[in-house]
Amino acid sequence: MKVSYNWIRQFITVPESIEEHAALLTSLGLEVEGIEKFESVKGGLQGIVVGHVLECVKHPNADKLKLTKVNIGTETVQIVCGAPNVAAGQKVPVATIGTTLYTETGEAWKIKKGKIRGEESHGMICAEDELNIGTSHDGIMVLDASLEPGTLFSEVINIENDYTIEIGLTPNRSDAMSHLGVARDLRAGLAIEGDLLEFITPSVSSFHVDNRSHRVDIAIDQPELAPRYCGVTLTGLTIKDSPDWIQNRLKAIGIAPKNNVVDITNYVMHELGQPLHAFDLSAIEGNKIVVKTLPAGTKFTTLDEVEHDLHEEDLMICDGVKPLCIAGVYGGLNSGVKKGTNSIFLESAYFNPVSVRKTAKRHGFNTDASFRFERGIDPNITEYALKRAALLIIETAGGEISSDITDVYSHKIEDQQVFLPFSKVNSLIGKEIPKEEIKSILRTLDINVNNVTETGLGLTIPAYRNDVTRPADVIEEILRVYGYDRIETSDKLNASIAKSSRLDNHKLQNLVAQQLAGQGFYEMMANSLTSDKYHTLTEQISPKNEVRMLNPLSSDLSVMRQSMIYGALEAVSHNINRRQENLRLFEFGNTYHQYQERQFTEQKHLSLVTTGAIHEQSWNNTSRTADFFYLKGAVISALKRLGITKINEKPTKMDFLSEGISLNSGTKIADLGVVKKKVCKSFDIDATVHYANIYWDEVLKLVKEDRKSVTAIPKFPAVKRDLALLVNDETSFKELHDIALQTEKKLLKEVQLFDVYEGKNLAKGKKSYALSFLLQDEVKTLTDKQIDKAMQKIQQQLEKQAGVELR
Repeated sequence: MKVSYNWIRQFITVPESIEEHAALLTSLGLEVEGIEKFESVKGGLQGIVVGHVLECVKHPNADKLKLTKVNIGTETVQIVCGAPNVAAGQKVPVATIGTTLYTETGEAWKIKKGKIRGEESHGMICAEDELNIGTSHDGIMVLDASLEPGTLFSEVINIENDYTIEIGLTPNRSDAMSHLGVARDLRAGLAIEGDLLEFITPSVSSFHVDNRSHRVDIAIDQPELAPRYCGVTLTGLTIKDSPDWIQNRLKAIGIAPKNNVVDITNYVMHELGQPLHAFDLSAIEGNKIVVKTLPAGTKFTTLDEVEHDLHEEDLMICDGVKPLCIAGVYGGLNSGVKKGTNSIFLESAYFNPVSVRKTAKRHGFNTDASFRFERGIDPNITEYALKRAALLIIETAGGEISSDITDVYSHKIEDQQVFLPFSKVNSLIGKEIPKEEIKSILRTLDINVNNVTETGLGLTIPAYRNDVTRPADVIEEILRVYGYDRIETSDKLNASIAKSSRLDNHKLQNLVAQQLAGQGFYEMMANSLTSDKYHTLTEQISPKNEVRMLNPLSSDLSVMRQSMIYGALEAVSHNINRRQENLRLFEFGNTYHQYQERQFTEQKHLSLVTTGAIHEQSWNNTSRTADFFYLKGAVISALKRLGITKINEKPTKMDFLSEGISLNSGTKIADLGVVKKKVCKSFDIDATVHYANIYWDEVLKLVKEDRKSVTAIPKFPAVKRDLALLVNDETSFKELHDIALQTEKKLLKEVQLFDVYEGKNLAKGKKSYALSFLLQDEVKTLTDKQIDKAMQKIQQQLEKQAGVELR
C-alpha cells in the first residue's frame, strides 16, 4: 500500500523527518518497504529560472527562428528561439545550460551549449509542455512582468515535493488502510517518545442541505449483506479536472486523476479508508436505489466493458429497473460519472466483508474498494466520509446538495467490550509496564478506558479494529507501541532436552531422500492442486471423491490431487519438451480424498518416476535404460534402508499401469510399473515412463525403532555350488529362491540366477534355470560332506515343492 508523507502530515503536524518516521512505522508493525521521492513535476524544475527578454531580432540564417538576448539574473545570454510569440520585454522561463528536462514519457534530455544555423544558443526559452506543467505548445510561456530575472521558476509555480511510502500491510491491519489510520499509528508511536500531538481531522461542520428537490429513496433487501448504506444527491455540477492539490496527492500514491468527482471519491477513500461511489443521477430509473441480489446468470457489464454472469449471492446496487453496480467491487458501464454529468447520487456504505470477498474472487476483481471492504472498514465513519466528499465536490465542481442524507443502518455494528487484567499484561510481555503508560498507549489508539480497577481495565475497542477482540490482542497493541526493543531479555537460557520414542517422520524422509539422491534421482515438488479433467484417464480416481476448491484460481487448479502420478507426468513432459529426456525424479507429497460428505482424508506418498537412460553413453560406458527392474531396485533398496525386508510381490491393480507389481509386507506398501501409453500420450509424452507409488503412511507403520546390529566379517571361506534345473514355464526364480533359503537356513547365504534358457531340446512347457548357491559357516571351515549334504537337501526340496528336474 502506498501513502503520501505530506498527506500523513495533514493529520499530525510534525517537522519533516522521513527516515525517522519510516523507522518508527516499521517498529509499529506497518513495515516500510520503500521510500521514493515524488515531485509533481519530474526534476522539480531544477535549473529553470525567470528570464527577461531584452532584445528579439530575426535569425540571420533562418526565417522561422529568432535571436534573443535574455537577462537570467546572473548574466545576459543569447538564446535562439523558434516560438512565434517571443518578444522583447517579456518575462519567460529559461532552461539554463546543464538543466535536465523530461519528456511526457519520462525520458531525460539535457540542455547544452550549441549552435543553431550558425548562431550560438546558451539555453532554451520554454513552453508549458516542455516543462511538463501543461499541454500547450502554441508558444513560450509569458510570465508576470513583476518577476525578477534569476528567480527560481519552482518558486513561481507551486511544485509539490513529497515522499511516497510503500507499506507492507498485513491482512489484519484493516485500520491502517488509509492515511488517517497510518497517521494515527504514527501519532501513537511519537506519543510514547514524549511528543504529544494533536490529531487533526477534516471538518464537515459546514455541510448543509441547499434544497430537497432530488431525493432518492433507498431500500435494503438483504440488510445482513449491507448493514449500513448512506446516500445524498448533488446537482448543478461541472465535470472538469481536479485542482492541482488533489491531483498531486493522487499521483503521489500512483493513482491517475480522471475528473473532479471521481478524483474526490478516490481521495476520500485513501484519506479516511471509506470507499465511495458516484452514480450519474440521470441513469437512476424510478428515483430509487435498491440493494439486493439478482438471479444467477443475470448479465451485467462493468466499467471495463466486460460482461459478467452474476452469481445468486452477488450483492448489487440497482435502481427501480436494472443493476447499476456490483456492491463494494466495481461500477457499471452506463451509471458512472461522465463528461456531461451534472447531477450525481453519492453512495457511502458498509458491506459484509465475506460477501464482498467472495464476489471479487468470483469475478476476478481486485479493486481499491474491494481491498478495503474485504478486510472490514470503520462502520462509524460512513456518514462522515459522505459529508467530507460532498463538501469537496461542491468546492471543486460547484452545484448544490439537493437532498437530505439518507442513512439506513439496520444492523448496527457494536464496539467490542474487553476486560484487560494487569497480571496477563505482565505475564505475556515479560515486563511490568506502568499502568498510567498502558492507559496512555490505549488512548492514543482510540481504545477507550471505561473503568479502572486494581486488577485490570474495562475497555471499549472501536469497531474498525476488528482484529482486536481478546485481551491478548490488546496486549499486542500495547507492546507494538511500547516497543519490542524496550523489553529486556535475560542472559540465562533455560532449555530441556527430551528424547522422544516416536519415529521422526522428517528424519526418515531425509534418510530415503539422501539415498535416492545418491542413486541419481532429483527431488521434485508438484502442486497439490490439479485439473479435474485428469480423472478421465483412470477409472480408479473418481470425481465423487475429489476435494473441489470453492474459488479456484483456474480450471487447471480446481481440485486437490487424488494421485501423485499426474504431477510426475507433468514434470516429465515439461523436461522432455526442453530436451531433458533422461529423468529420475522423486517426490514426497499428500493426496486428498472425500469419501463421504464433509469427511476428508489426507494420505502421504513417495512417488518415483523414470524415463530415458540411467547415464549418457561414453567411450568407456554403454548407455543403459532406466527400465522396470532399475525402478524396482530403487524402491526395494529404499524400503530395505528403512528396515523393511520381508516383501512379497503381486500383480498390480492400478489401471493406469500397463504392467507392474504391488509390493506387500502384511499390507500393500507400493505399486510400480510401466505407465500406459494412452496416459502418457495425454501429457504429450512418447517415451516409456516407469512409475512407482510408495504408501508412506503404511511404510511408517512398519518401520521399527532405528536399532542396528553389527557382526564381524567371517574369516572362514565361502563355497559356491551351481545347479542346472529344468522347471515349468510358470515357475519363477523367486519361488525357487525362497524354497532354498527356507530349507537351509544356517549355511545358505545367497541364491543367484545366472542363466535362463528356453528353446529347442527342451520339452514343451519347460525352461532351464542355472542357479548359484553360496554356502558359508561363520565358525569353521566347511567340509565336502557338509556341503554335499546341504546341496542334496536343497535339491530334494526343490524337486518336491516346485517339481524341478536336474539337467
